[in-house]
Amino acid sequence: MEPQNVQALIESGLPGAQVQVTGDGRHFEAVVVSEAFAGKSLLQKHRMVMATVNDRIASDELHALSIKAFTPEEWEAR
Repeated sequence: MEPQNVQALIESGLPGAQVQVTGDGRHFEAVVVSEAFAGKSLLQKHRMVMATVNDRIASDELHALSIKAFTPEEWEAR
C-alpha cells in the first residue's frame, strides 16, 4: 500500500479533510486536519480516522497507522 492510497481512504471517509500521509508501505503516519473534529476528544478523533482504514487493517494490507488529528484552529495554533 502506498501513502497516497492511505490518504485517499482517509479523504474519502472524512470529506473536506486536509490529509498528509508518509510511510514505508506497511507503517504510516497521517496528519489530518478536519472541521469534523470540532468538539471531539483526541480518542474520538483517532477513532474517526481509524474508521476510514479499518478494513485495510483487518486484511493486514495496512499494518500500522500513527495519527495526528487537528481541527483547523488547532492546526493554525501550531
